Amino acid sequence: MMIIPYGKQEILQSDLDLVNEVLKSDFLTQGPMVPRFETAVANKCNVKYATAVNSATSALHIACLALGVSEGDIVWTTPITFVASANCARYCGATIDFVDIDPLTYNISVSRLEEKLIEAEKNGILPKVVVVVHLAGQPCEMEKIHELSKKYGFKIIEDASHAIGGKYKGQPIGNCKYSNITVFSFHPVKIITTGEGGMAVTNDPEFKARMDRLRSHGITRSVEEMTQAPDGPWYYQQLELGYNYRMTDIQAALGVSQLDRLEKYVERRHQIAKRYDELLSDKPVTVPWQHPDSYSGMHLYIIRLKLGEMQLGHRQVFEQFRSAGILVNLHYIPVYRHPYYQKMGFNPKDFPESEKYYSEAISIPMYPGLSESEIQEVVLRLITPIGHQTLF
Repeated sequence: MMIIPYGKQEILQSDLDLVNEVLKSDFLTQGPMVPRFETAVANKCNVKYATAVNSATSALHIACLALGVSEGDIVWTTPITFVASANCARYCGATIDFVDIDPLTYNISVSRLEEKLIEAEKNGILPKVVVVVHLAGQPCEMEKIHELSKKYGFKIIEDASHAIGGKYKGQPIGNCKYSNITVFSFHPVKIITTGEGGMAVTNDPEFKARMDRLRSHGITRSVEEMTQAPDGPWYYQQLELGYNYRMTDIQAALGVSQLDRLEKYVERRHQIAKRYDELLSDKPVTVPWQHPDSYSGMHLYIIRLKLGEMQLGHRQVFEQFRSAGILVNLHYIPVYRHPYYQKMGFNPKDFPESEKYYSEAISIPMYPGLSESEIQEVVLRLITPIGHQTLF
């Protein structure tokens, strides 16, 4: 049986060569390759500073801490995201709440955000931070969200785990023009990979300095940050409680090499998306809509089933794909549906668009190495007879 995953990394000889160079060097970690990767990503995103860490989850955590999130604060995010976008606030002791999604982009709804902010201001419960998520690689409406942040006094983290290589209004995602900090993921199914890994980028030197400390136990070797003159050249200080969130030089080497192909990868993803659009145009599914202000990183290709025109239900279609070796996925279960968050009393009826999305969405395979025959095989499974029935 042909197996087609929903996402897959590509490792070339150039990746192996640079990783091997690090393996033969004196520094497997805390060497020169991590700063090289940080500089390369910062330059690619047209942003001043970058802090590499061992995962995007870690990057979200230290981003929240750098923005001063703590117990008693409130953080808002979208429910259609991986749980890390909400967990980062909980790690800091903050209360989490959700804003329903836009029915076209599946990102956080700006109109619903504004409505919720108006009510929150009346009740004295405005958020300290809003974590916006660029689902599937398509950026949120950042200019409008930024305008709301100025009016209501919240800070913005862009969870761009899906979106490196994308653009908003012609500018690279990650430039932080409309946010305080942007976070990227380099998990193997993402656009480029370091195995596991993440990065937080910002234009604020204080946020950069604090995130650098937090990723390494809260320790500084900078004399300017110390509370007293150093005892000697060996001296360092732990200024606060930090974490061991460091990225290794081995991972960074893979990232440096992969970054050279970023534009090529995103372009190929768009080619695949266009082909899917063509092949699915007459099928009872909704294909991804792209906002005219956006150039998506195209991490995911999410279809929504028009269940009223189909003979099978959502779960049945999903299972039929899987049984045929098409390893589709669902991005994502609404965060408030998970038992940990259910205990906080969220009512699914407060998020009608998220609920509707969850009942219809399937992520079909999307990665640069996907061939024309594999693309056609994926689409074929939408029309292949199953026993005496067809899917549609």
